Amino acid sequence: MPTFTSHDGSELAYRVDGTGDPLVVWPGGPARDAAYLGDLGGLADVAGRALVVPDPRGTGASPRPADLTAYGPSRLADDLEALRTHLGLERLELLGHSAGASVCLLYAARHPERVRRLVLVTPSTAAAGLDIDDDEWEARVALRSGEPWFAAAHAALESDDDSPARRQAMSPFLYGAWTVAAQQHAATDDAQRNREGTRAFRSEPVDATATRAALTALVTPVRVVVGELDLMPGPDLGVELAEVFADGGCVVQPGAGHFPWVDDPELFARLVTDVLTG
Repeated sequence: MPTFTSHDGSELAYRVDGTGDPLVVWPGGPARDAAYLGDLGGLADVAGRALVVPDPRGTGASPRPADLTAYGPSRLADDLEALRTHLGLERLELLGHSAGASVCLLYAARHPERVRRLVLVTPSTAAAGLDIDDDEWEARVALRSGEPWFAAAHAALESDDDSPARRQAMSPFLYGAWTVAAQQHAATDDAQRNREGTRAFRSEPVDATATRAALTALVTPVRVVVGELDLMPGPDLGVELAEVFADGGCVVQPGAGHFPWVDDPELFARLVTDVLTG
């Protein structure tokens, strides 16, 4: 597995899938092994791109840092810049999933001249200072009220328990349908997750006001891809995030949740290919 040297001398791992112009894919979690992305529905082949997928610090083949602040999104954005330099790219085409979108947004705010195109898949919106209100949250939860798993998953969703068991119990909300593929994907979460890194990522304060102000000046195309049934961001918040950018747009994958490539791999790959080329 290839590696690159980051700003502090750490050797961080990445993989390359496919051939063609590179698309750097920053994983979410936060601090979840990039293996959870799979092949993103065959995106490399459909888009004709080389997917460059790093293992963020403390995940996969990348070592755990001694300094826990290195898990924070702003420090991971520094790692992203080191990866760009290592790849010898003047500008990046960049895709961020979920919490990985926060890293991409902070990177774009700091280095707008280094971003050619940005795709945000079911993104966290916190870095842009956007959140869902209580009424919208309840409405999105209620979309799944007819599912046979709803009662147990809803109880887990409402719990303050931060255990892996609780996350597994609420996992049906993260998928458009609780299929065998979805259940197998959800079952990998605990083994792939660096919980210390997850907590450290979430504990870093981010100046969302300053970040959003910088993002409004970004002229590069930004496309937000959301799942119709995802709890957050959902279509409305996805549109709101897209409107932050001068050249922003939102695409909704029908019937999908937080991991749209698991729900419908072929459709996801086509949608992302369209936003990369449109």
